[in-house]
Amino acid sequence: MIEKSILGVAGEFAVAAELCRRNVYAQLTLGNQKRVDLLTMSREGRLLRVEVKTKQGPSWPSIKGVGAGEGFLVLVDFAGVRDTERAAFFVLSADDWRTVATRHIEEYRQNHPDRTPYLDQENCPVFPEELNARGKPFRGCSVRVPAIESYREAWSKILDASERITDAEPPDSTSEQ
Repeated sequence: MIEKSILGVAGEFAVAAELCRRNVYAQLTLGNQKRVDLLTMSREGRLLRVEVKTKQGPSWPSIKGVGAGEGFLVLVDFAGVRDTERAAFFVLSADDWRTVATRHIEEYRQNHPDRTPYLDQENCPVFPEELNARGKPFRGCSVRVPAIESYREAWSKILDASERITDAEPPDSTSEQ
C-alpha cells in the first residue's frame, strides 16, 4: 500500500510515464500551490493541462474535475494493486467530466429533491445546502469506478489532442565541439 503522503505524486508520475510510453512529452509541475499536475503540448502549440487524482480505496473523494477547454482529468486507481502490477487509468476530457458530474448531480437531486446542486463555470459540482467546515458550500463529488468504466485506458483522448514526439534526428557527428 502506498503511503497517503505520496499517493498523489505516485499517480502523477504514473500518468507521465504512460504518456511518455505513447510518445507524448509530459512535464510534471512542482509545488503545493499548483493548479495543474501535468502539462503537455497540443498540435497547435498550446499547453494542455492534465489533472491527476489517485486513489487506493473504494472511491476518489471530493473530485472537482477539470474546467472547460483543453484540459483532461486522469483518475488513477491503485486499489488492490501489488508493487509488480500496473494501476488502472481512466482518462476524461472536460466534456466527459461534465457528463459524469451532471449524472452525479441528477442522481443527487433524485434523492434530495429539495436541494439545488449545480455545476459551476469550472465544471465543479457545488452543493449549496451542504456546508463545509468553513461554512462554504461543499464543492466536488465522490467518484467510483462503475461511473467512469467507459473511460478506462482512453489515452486516445490526450493523444489526439497532443503533439506526438517523433524519432529525433541523430546528432550531427561533424559538428564542432
